[in-house]
Parts: sequence; C-alpha cells; structure tokens
Amino acid sequence: MVLLTSMQNASATTVASTDHVAAVRRFNRFHTRLVGALNNQLLQSEFALPQARILYEIANTPPDRPVTAADLARDLGVDPGYLSRLITGLETKGLVLRVARPDSAKRLMLVLTEAGREMFARLNAASAAEVAELLGRLTLPEQTQLVGAMSRIRRLLGDTASDRAFILREPRPGDLGWVVHKQGALYATEYGWDWTFETLVAEIVGKFGRDFVPGKERCWIAELEGEVAGSVFVVRQDDACAKLRLLYVDQSARGLGLGRALVNEAISFARAVKYRRMVLWTNDILVSARRIYEAAGFVLIEEEAHRSFGQDLIGQNWAKDL
Repeated sequence: MVLLTSMQNASATTVASTDHVAAVRRFNRFHTRLVGALNNQLLQSEFALPQARILYEIANTPPDRPVTAADLARDLGVDPGYLSRLITGLETKGLVLRVARPDSAKRLMLVLTEAGREMFARLNAASAAEVAELLGRLTLPEQTQLVGAMSRIRRLLGDTASDRAFILREPRPGDLGWVVHKQGALYATEYGWDWTFETLVAEIVGKFGRDFVPGKERCWIAELEGEVAGSVFVVRQDDACAKLRLLYVDQSARGLGLGRALVNEAISFARAVKYRRMVLWTNDILVSARRIYEAAGFVLIEEEAHRSFGQDLIGQNWAKDL
C-alpha cells in the first residue's frame, strides 16, 4: 500500500503549500478506501491488513536471512509491542512459529507453518486477482502510466528500491513531435542553442516519417515510469551505410545507462539488416554523447568548425565498421 507521508530524514527543506498538503491527504483517503486498508477483513479473509502484511514479509524472507520480530518492527516502522501482539495472534491460529536461529539461540526467527504457507498462498492469489481486476478497467497505455506514476511516487518519497527500469519500443502517434520538442528545449536550456536547431530536428524527423524505408530504418522510443524519456533513429545513408541520428536522453533518465542501451540497440539493428558501416554527426561539446559513441566503438574521423544554432561549434563525424 502506498500512502504519502513525510520522510523522517528528508533532505528537502521546501515548505509545502496548503494546497499540496490537502492534495496528498485526498490521495491517501482515496487509496486507503481503494485497497480496503480500513477494513477489519482483507480480501474476504479473517485477517486485517497488518496481519496479512506480516505473513507476506515472512513468506518472502530469503532462506539465508531469517527474519525476527525486531527486524519486522524496524523494516515496517511498527511499534514492537503492537507487532508482538499481531504475531501472537498468528501463532495462536497455527500460522507462524518462533524458532531459534542457527547462529544465535537467543534470537527467535519467524517462520510460516504449513498452514501459514497455504494461507499466504490464498491471500497472495486473491490480492493478485484483485489488482488484475483493477488494472483490467484501464487500457494498456493507462496501465503503463499508472505503474510509472507509482514508481515515481516511491522514488520521490525516498524509496531507494523503487524500480527505474526503462523499456524501448516503436514510436506511437505523438512521439515524433515529442522528439522535436524535447530536443529543441533541452539543447536551448543546456547549450544555449537557438530555434534553428529545433528546425533541423523537425526536418530530420519529417524526412524519416515521409521517406521511411521499411527494414532499413528504425526509431526507438524509451519509456521510464510511464513517460517518454529518450529516443534514437537509424536512417539509410546508402545500401552499405546507416546513419545514427538524434540520440536523446531526458534529464530524468540520466545515469541509468539509457543512452548506451539506445546506441547498442541501433547498432544491433544495423548489423541485423546487413549494413556494413554506421556513421554519425555530433558536436564536440556534447561530451556525454561522445563517451557513449566511443564506448560503442565509434571512431572520430574528421571535425570542422562551424557557426550553427546561434553558436560557434566544432562538428564531428564519427564512424564504426559493422
């Protein structure tokens, strides 16, 4: 269950507005009602949410790291006395045992009995079915948005275990316009390039869509947390040579290896469709992109000073034999 509360060790010092506080509280009320957190019985069982959570945590404990009541109290942020009463209730029902740890007889680890494992399996299946029914009301794009928003909430509120995996997919309607907008905005912000760069990007993207060569050209769109976070294109230069174009990684996705993944995907595609060489054009100030190209095996073959996008730049041509 995701409830939005303040972090104990938050590094941010910004004072929250009353509107934002009210919005978070509305979300909490909605979510507790949605998942039945206030019900005495969860998933049409005899258990309340805290007891079901204890069964879940014990069932998912790695065999080499047995969990104790003190571990659970710390990890769940629950008062030890309250937790002990919950565990005692599960013991009384024959679902949980406290047994001595092999490395310390004084420390009792928690394990599920056979009846406990069977009960957890039923609760787990019922929970999965309930979530599947909830998601079934949404389209696949809406499901992606929802899961991404949940991951983003967890990350912003300090959950270091939040999964920030990205996916690479084919472009959908609206994506190519996004590429033009984001490239233009980013290079203006980070490098001071003017609107003429956005015009160049629009020309490249427009030509890709207008003159697309099936089986020899391709675009990948990267998604992270349900949002578009990157892109790259492979276009045909001639029968033997492909061109890598418009590599982009959003600021929100940096440090995840997305740029390398996009370039490697492009190279793999070019090899698969029998190109023998791949080239690209960039500028020397794009240091991070150049490092990705070098790591992928591209070699600088020539460079030339030019005046473009309102800046004095040094353009570079890179190439890689496939």
